[in-house]
Amino acid sequence: MLDELAAAQVDLGTNELARRTRINASSVSRLLATLGEAGVVEHVPETGRYRLGLRLLELGNAVLERLDIRTIARGRLEALVASTGETATLSAPGPAESITIDVAQSTSTVQSVPRLGRPGVGHATATGKIVLAFGLVPLPAGRLERYTERTIVDRAALGRHVAEVRAQGWAEAVGERELDLNAIAAPILGQRGELVSVLGVQGPASRFDRGAMRAALGPLLAGAAAISKGLGAGPGATA
Repeated sequence: MLDELAAAQVDLGTNELARRTRINASSVSRLLATLGEAGVVEHVPETGRYRLGLRLLELGNAVLERLDIRTIARGRLEALVASTGETATLSAPGPAESITIDVAQSTSTVQSVPRLGRPGVGHATATGKIVLAFGLVPLPAGRLERYTERTIVDRAALGRHVAEVRAQGWAEAVGERELDLNAIAAPILGQRGELVSVLGVQGPASRFDRGAMRAALGPLLAGAAAISKGLGAGPGATA
């Protein structure tokens, strides 16, 4: 009955619920009375119909409070390291950048070592570009700092690049913040299609070149989709 009330998006009467659920009307009436006492459904006196109650919102929020994105994502971070040989990161979106909140380190002798809490610059890192593309935030104000000769510092060019990132669903940074560091990243979406976090893979440019980056793209996108699903995002969710 709750599924039918949610799917209908309009108030439903007892007989309509009985027809939709194939439960006899008297049983539907009793169940509605019980659910109404608990606040899970709400009776509308003016029409005699029923709608979902605010108690469901409270219960949903209680579930969301228990979800720790790091716990949900940890297995995927480790799987990315195993499949790519490079370091995997989980970042939280900020106003115009990303903040590293978890890392699964590569086991290679030569490896990138991201720091927890380090911001991913919006215009110069793969994770930062995801925030600009999927976080519905404006481009950074003021002059864009040049970190290397590859850094995008032209505002119009950055706008076009961010649009491309959003269209393709992932971002890359090739020596744009540090010359010897390459990275790719993908968005992790929540129930409403909002940007919740960013999944990334990064490594030394000498090893994590464009070929290796393309090979890692499939596992990255699969990992981001799996984490999004774990957070309740539907298959067609978009930020």
